[in-house]
Amino acid sequence: MIDVNAAINTCYETTNSLRVIASYSHIIPVILSLILGVFVFIKSKFNLFSKVFLAFVVFFSLWLIGDYIIWTTNGYHLIYTLWSFLDYIEIVFYALGLYFATVFVKKSDISYVYKIVLFLITVPAFFITITQQSVTGFNYPVCEAFNNDFLGQYKLVVEGMILLIILVFMVVPFFRKLSWKQKKTDLILLGSMFLFLSIFGVTEYISSITGNYNANLYSLFVLPVFLVAIIYSVFELDIFNVKILGSHYLVVGFIIMMGGQLFFIDNATNRLLIVLSMFIAASLSVILFRNFKRESDQRVHIEKLNTKLQDLLKQRESLVHLITHKVKGSFTHSKYIFAGLLDGTFGNINPEVKKRAEQGLESDNAGIQTVDLVLNASNLSSGTVKYELKKIDFKDIILKAIEEKKIQAEAKGLKMESDIHNNKKDIYDVMGDAFWLKEAVNNLIDNSIKYTKEGKIVIGLEDGDGKVKFSVKDTGVGINDEDKKVLFTEGGRGKDSVHVNIDSTGYGLYSVKLIIGAHHGKVWGESEGEGKGSTFHLELDAVK
Repeated sequence: MIDVNAAINTCYETTNSLRVIASYSHIIPVILSLILGVFVFIKSKFNLFSKVFLAFVVFFSLWLIGDYIIWTTNGYHLIYTLWSFLDYIEIVFYALGLYFATVFVKKSDISYVYKIVLFLITVPAFFITITQQSVTGFNYPVCEAFNNDFLGQYKLVVEGMILLIILVFMVVPFFRKLSWKQKKTDLILLGSMFLFLSIFGVTEYISSITGNYNANLYSLFVLPVFLVAIIYSVFELDIFNVKILGSHYLVVGFIIMMGGQLFFIDNATNRLLIVLSMFIAASLSVILFRNFKRESDQRVHIEKLNTKLQDLLKQRESLVHLITHKVKGSFTHSKYIFAGLLDGTFGNINPEVKKRAEQGLESDNAGIQTVDLVLNASNLSSGTVKYELKKIDFKDIILKAIEEKKIQAEAKGLKMESDIHNNKKDIYDVMGDAFWLKEAVNNLIDNSIKYTKEGKIVIGLEDGDGKVKFSVKDTGVGINDEDKKVLFTEGGRGKDSVHVNIDSTGYGLYSVKLIIGAHHGKVWGESEGEGKGSTFHLELDAVK
């Protein structure tokens, strides 16, 4: 029985020196924990992980509030009543802590069987509590209740098992092939939870059997370690999959902790200064938050624009492939008709028809080549091309290209010369894809042939400084300063290029740039001006 008629209130006397510490170690964590739990719950759109975290925070906060009232109230009956519920609440938030840790590890909800087991764990404590057996008496001189021995032992076993499971969750990732980021996340979150719950549980047990509850009071100062780990996990590791600014919460937490100093200060002037500092900090925080919101809105807007851009690029890529395949199909169909006319499939034809068929076949071949050029450029720019890199003789590629393009050049009345160094010490081996490097070389030579009306084209190849250097020099139309700006760009053509080459697409040099870039090489063009010819250079790393 509780004697409330005593002249001296022993509850006040026994806790008078510890009330300030109790306020600081209980109230601030409750506020910070609830703000964090609700904040994450709302921002994550009420997902499962945030629901479990909020439930854990709520029950732990209930325990803190109950314990705080026990430390600071002078009412014997209120202390007795709240004391009787604390063990049950403690077991519940330990069970929720295990639920939280399990969902964190599994990345999904637990089974109904697992939920039933967690619920059954709390049933004995609930039954003992509601039947008013959780405390067996009250020690009036020191204002403390006597705990139920069985409930105390049961609580110890349950908490020990839960801590053991969390420890296993924390250690197992280091024996699996996981990224360091995942291991770090598990270590920070589960490790801090294990540290806090183990220190809390041990000191709570020692306090209950020794009657010295001061140790349990000071153990609550380990709680900020867990809160910091949670905050870091939320804002840096994004464990709740929410895009939020951690600075908001940190600033609010700073202001709350600043306000916590009011528990310690009795001087009115100092209290006024702290309140004034909190007001200034809050005002500056509003300005800071507005700036953050603008930046956040801009980032969201940019992300949406990037998403739209990616969608447009995919649509354009699909459209290019659709159109070019249709066009190529049409060219191929008419090509077979012209070829059939020329090889006698449709009978004998007169010389005039034969001449027109030859022109049609030549035009179709040029059209198919143009379509392939655009398709290649599209595939190269989208990254769908897979290069088969191996050691190849780049000189061999150049010689084959000269042999193939020489007929085309001579048909236009151009001379094609080679300036290839044949020193035995020269190394022309490179690491690359033979097919695509040949495409790049052919495009450069084709470009010079198309833009050269008369004169010659000189193909150069040399070795030096660990580089293989290829060049194509012509006596063509040259390049003015304005046209140099669009060289090697997608669809980039000089303003007068169509008058010299009506089939110009602007994708030839663009494809060369993409191919050589993928080979970690360089390509560039030079010209002294219009009518003074051009020289295009290609440079790759030599390999031994």
